[in-house]
Amino acid sequence: MLRLLLLLAVVAFSACQARYEPNWESLDKRPLPDWYDKGKFGIFIHWGVFSVPSFGSEWFWHSWRSGSKSYVDFMTKNYRQDWAYADFAEQFTAEFYDPNAWADIFKASGAKYVVLTSKHHEGFTNWPSKSAFNWNSMDVGPKRDLVGELAKAVRSRTDIHFGLYHSLFEWYNPLYLEDAKNNFTTRKFVERKTMPELYEIVNTYEPDLIWSDGDAGPDTYWNSTGFLAWLYNDSPVKDKVVVNDRWGNGIGCHHGGYYTCHDRYNPGHIVNHKWENCMTIDFSSWGYRRNSALKDYATIEQLLTTMAETISCGGNLLMNVGPTHDGRILPIFEERLRQMGEWLKVNGEAIYESTPWVHQNDTVTPKIWYTSNAKTVYVIVLEWPTDGTLTLGAPTTTTSTKVSLVGYEGAEFKWSAKQGSGMVIDFPAIPINKMPCKWAWVLKMENLTTMPWQSLLKASQFVKDREINFIN
Repeated sequence: MLRLLLLLAVVAFSACQARYEPNWESLDKRPLPDWYDKGKFGIFIHWGVFSVPSFGSEWFWHSWRSGSKSYVDFMTKNYRQDWAYADFAEQFTAEFYDPNAWADIFKASGAKYVVLTSKHHEGFTNWPSKSAFNWNSMDVGPKRDLVGELAKAVRSRTDIHFGLYHSLFEWYNPLYLEDAKNNFTTRKFVERKTMPELYEIVNTYEPDLIWSDGDAGPDTYWNSTGFLAWLYNDSPVKDKVVVNDRWGNGIGCHHGGYYTCHDRYNPGHIVNHKWENCMTIDFSSWGYRRNSALKDYATIEQLLTTMAETISCGGNLLMNVGPTHDGRILPIFEERLRQMGEWLKVNGEAIYESTPWVHQNDTVTPKIWYTSNAKTVYVIVLEWPTDGTLTLGAPTTTTSTKVSLVGYEGAEFKWSAKQGSGMVIDFPAIPINKMPCKWAWVLKMENLTTMPWQSLLKASQFVKDREINFIN
């Protein structure tokens, strides 16, 4: 027995010491730290020089320089003829930036991780980068380390995981344009700019997550596999860091950590790899827009619908806000974040650490989404039944099945079985002051019948993949 225990200890130690080679075959075997899947919900923050004009979208510079009429007209009417995009940097002042207040809002939202833009495609870094002289938040504009201040606030005031977004390419960096002109056979931009930045933010801020973007160029040009091998083997965050899939042309949705595939990716069904739906509260922009209208912002009902769809199918939801140039998270964004937190405080057991069930949405009634945790099944009901009953086609009941409303202190809900499978649930008239939440109610179902093995296999496939590929 002693020899067996020693052998198991050696095997376990060897597994912990496993090193990854700089190729996708090896890197893709790296387990995804399980904090990410358990967390389910994160906050994205797009903030930079583009927050100064705050017109159109965070792609302002590219749209203006490309000759888009609305952007050209905006600049012609409001700025002098010789105005350059770099002139906006002085007005990126951040005088109202209070990272403690931001951290408190994120905590109130119920988010388990946050991802701040360290550098967008414009190339301006929100930290004092050694590779971005006079085009970073310490040398011009705020004269502050915006990344460092938020990292400190989030870690000191919350248990939220801190992550960083980083754009590999820069629209108009001369070194990148030269490399692109040479069909990426030269690597001056990578060696002098992008890779030094990535190593710098990892060593300086030790992020739990790196959200790579702007991967215009082959992964061999970016040396993505070389960086990730270092990140997984030798970096200060090697055991906990999570990355996405945007590491070069054709890599997205095929290699990397979790898959984002494309913005607002929401397949509506289970896929065979952990994925994330990154989306925006403002339908049209990731950065703040002064020319937005109320109709451009998602309602809390729409956001909860997206969350239900995403989590039910095994994804994570990364919801974006765009602060102003002076460092404020506007009331419309704050309200949505606090509303999400209000809902999750009641219904979080159906979201955090959940797994997909055998069914994602119902076979009979629309606007119903399922999640599960062990033997418990949760039913996210997006619309309260107006006739007092809810018909479900997916569950198969037993005589001991119990149905309750999460957060409701009243009696269990009465139900009756349908022939074959399915059930009809009676929804009682509940006084407003007794309702557990204002939107998207969650039923908790216990003691359903054991599923046929074929269905169980289908439902457990994602869980099986997760058990194999996740660090416990």
